[in-house]
Order: sequence, then C-alpha cells, then structure tokens
Amino acid sequence: MSELTTKQRMAIPIVHMPLNKPELRITNFEEVPIGYTLEQAQTEANRCIQCKKPACVDGCPVGIAIPDFIKLIEDGNPAEAAKKIRETNFLPGECGRVCPQDKQCQAVCVVGKKGDPVYIGGLERFAADWERTHGTYTPPAIPVATGKKIAVIGSGPAGLTAAYELRVRGHEVIVFEAFHRGGGVLVYGIPRFRLPLELIDEDIKMLEDIGVQFVYDTIIGNLLSLDDLLGKEGFDAVFIGTGAGLPKMLNIPGENSNGVYSANEYLTRIYLMQAMKFPRFATPLYQGKKVAVIGAGNTGMDVLRTAKRLGADVTCYYRRTRAEAPARSEELEHAEQEFLNWKWLYNPVEIIADENNFVKQIKCEKMTLSEPDESGRKKPIGTGEFVYDDADTVVFSLGCDVNPIIPSTDKDVRINKWGIVMVDHATYQTSKKGVFAGGDAVTGGSTVILAMGQAKTAAQNIDKYLKGELNWEKPDVPTDPKAPGVQWAGRFALAKR
Repeated sequence: MSELTTKQRMAIPIVHMPLNKPELRITNFEEVPIGYTLEQAQTEANRCIQCKKPACVDGCPVGIAIPDFIKLIEDGNPAEAAKKIRETNFLPGECGRVCPQDKQCQAVCVVGKKGDPVYIGGLERFAADWERTHGTYTPPAIPVATGKKIAVIGSGPAGLTAAYELRVRGHEVIVFEAFHRGGGVLVYGIPRFRLPLELIDEDIKMLEDIGVQFVYDTIIGNLLSLDDLLGKEGFDAVFIGTGAGLPKMLNIPGENSNGVYSANEYLTRIYLMQAMKFPRFATPLYQGKKVAVIGAGNTGMDVLRTAKRLGADVTCYYRRTRAEAPARSEELEHAEQEFLNWKWLYNPVEIIADENNFVKQIKCEKMTLSEPDESGRKKPIGTGEFVYDDADTVVFSLGCDVNPIIPSTDKDVRINKWGIVMVDHATYQTSKKGVFAGGDAVTGGSTVILAMGQAKTAAQNIDKYLKGELNWEKPDVPTDPKAPGVQWAGRFALAKR
C-alpha cells in the first residue's frame, strides 16, 4: 500500500498481537502470544513510514535492516522479509520473542514519538515463523575451506552467533557445551511459554547442516584447558561465550533454608531437566504453595509466571516501584494479567525457617525512594518498618555474575574485580593470544541481542586475525587486575559492568 502518505500511516492504530487468555495460559506452558496473521502483519507494517535515516537500525545491536524487512512484509512477501533479517541476525525467531525492543529499536522509532511505535519485534517474529512453517529457509553458501579451526565455548546466543559467522567465512567450527544439549540461556533461562524449544533446536540443526560441530557434556577449563585447545587439539583461535551463570544472592539470614533457590537453579531444573514432570524425569523440585520471588527483571517475571503455572500463590517483592522495574514492558504486562501478587517498595532482610529448616516466612523492610541521583535513578531507602509474610518457597532473581571456570583455570585471561573477562572493545580480543570473548562473559548479565552483536564483531575480528590482518600485542598487564579502579593500559579497556 505504497500510496499511503506518512500522515495516513501514522494514523493507523497499532495491531496488538493476540494472546491466549490468562485464565487458560496459567494452566499450561504453551506460548502466550498467538502470533500475527499475514493480514495483521501487513496492517502493522503499513505503520512504518520508511524513514530516510532510520534510527531503529542504529538501535539494533546487530544492525538489522528494519525498514527493508518491514516493507517486504507490507508487500506480502514474508519469506523475503525473513531472508533479509537473516542477513544480519541468525536467530530471528528467538529475538522477535525475547529482545527488549521497547528499550532498543522501538524506543527510537519515529512513529512512537506521537503514539505507539511500530511493533518491530512482533513483525520480526512473524517473518521468522512464516519461514519456519512454510519451509522457505535457504542455507547460506559456504566458501572453500580456509583450513583454520576455531573452538567456540558455550552454545548460548553469543556462541551460536559466533559459530554461524565463522562458518559462513569458511572456517571449521566446533562448539563445546557443558550441558547435554545446546541453546544455553535460551533453553534453561527462558521458559517455554516465551520461547518454544523447537525454534532453538531448528536453528542448531541449521548450524549442523552447514558443518558446525557440537560437542556436549564438555566443560572447558575442566576437561580441556585453553592451552589444550590452542596446542594439542590444534585450534587456531578460541571464542569464549560462556555467559553469566553464577547467581547473585542477598546474603541475608536464612538463605540456606530448604526451599530457597536462585532463579538460575529454579529455571534450569524446570526447563533443562524437566523437574515439573518428576518422577517421570529424574530431577526433583520442591515448591510449596506460597512462593516469594525477589526481583522484577525479565528473569523475575519468568520465575513468577512459571511458579504460577506450577500451582502456587505467587508474590513479587521489589525494593523500588513498578516504574523502576527493569523487566520488558511486555513481559511485565503479561505477568500482571496472570493473577500474581505484587509488593512494590519491599526489601527482604531475612528468611525465617521452621524447626526442620524449611522456609515458613519472609521478613521485609518497607522502603521509600530518594530523589534521583546524578544517573537519574532513585535510591531505595529503608523506613524502619518491617512486615512478615508467609512463604514456603523463596526464589532470588537478582541477576548473575560471569561463569568463573575459564578465568579461574587460565591466569592469562585477565578479569576485572567483578570477574568479567577484560577485552579490547574494538576487537573483543582478550589478554591471551588467539582468544576472543563476547556476550555476558564480557558484560555481566545482559540481553540476547547484545550478546549476539558482540559475537558478530568478535567473529569478524577472529577472521581478520586468522588471515593475518589483525595484530595482537600483549597488553601491559596490571599487577592486580581485580583491584578496584584498575584499568588496562594500552588498547585494552576494563569491561564496563
């Protein structure tokens, strides 16, 4: 409908993606959004005004040609739209579902200045689903083998992206994964009602079909060291994409009580080990009738909604207000529809157990917020007023620190005081020759799409390194890289947390 004027396009109301009804979806793990029809997707695509300088592209960490793929949907060609997305994004089905578009591409959409932004994430999901259900995917052509071999450590979004980018450049790629299946956080950290497993499996199969090899149940840093990979195993370069899987806790009294979990453990047991199907599956999961979830980020929403589906009365505790909650607006809205309880401005200070050391109560201090500081964020301040709520399960969803196994077993890979791998932010080289890193390993817990963007850049520079086009100079290593305030000398900068 190219005859539409910009004014007419901006007057079209947003087409919200249909959802399964809350009273039904809390009884199962089926995906919540139903998806667009072609007609609905075309109507939403008509809202894009095809900016001459599209800020949405700059807002995307992998630089998807957003106006181009939206125009293809508008013209009734979703298969070509998916092909266009895959030019820069190997995981469009996953990103269309879990990326924080409201804080990235959609946040800078010009249409959004006078109303709702174009639902870019929904259109990306539609194109990816069309490709999958209609079988229109075409594998990329692989060039003549370069004779170079790269080890990718971790099969999460960073590892999968690096593997793809390196394989399409003709290199041999082997992915090492600690778990018994691939996908990383896409599998164990995101529930199936947000991200169906078959999408991840199909993308891993696409990588296998173009020659990427996967080695499971292998912990690099334990079974094999980086020196083993670069030495006797014959790898020419290594990419570290091990993510952030070390849970953060509050270190309050009672954390060691029975019935206390980190979000990481809780979700991993359920989605990777199928604990909700015990005893048919061997991994047990104790969950009581009243679940307290600490934190209001995306993972917190996942835990809340999962616990609800497992039959509990669930309450979210967060020391700030809803306005400061870090979760995606869409995930927060979906959670609020699902009959959960919310305790804003509540900060847990103690977990109280019974005589058998099982959780029975959670003690919280009521909070208030200060005026915004220099960063614009309001600081929670205790009021001195405490409340005691009954609970028999507590799940902490406070983020994760970087997986420590590789840095702890190879002192050539320098880390900062938070355990984050230090890299050159132009090339993603680490302090060890031939070793690159990206994703949560260099940022701490972040987003799927940011990890993918870093992995793409790292892969481009690994390719240059293997061709002799990227020089490596050993940085001037600080005596104590964990000391507060220490920075790398030369081109190597301290990874920002």
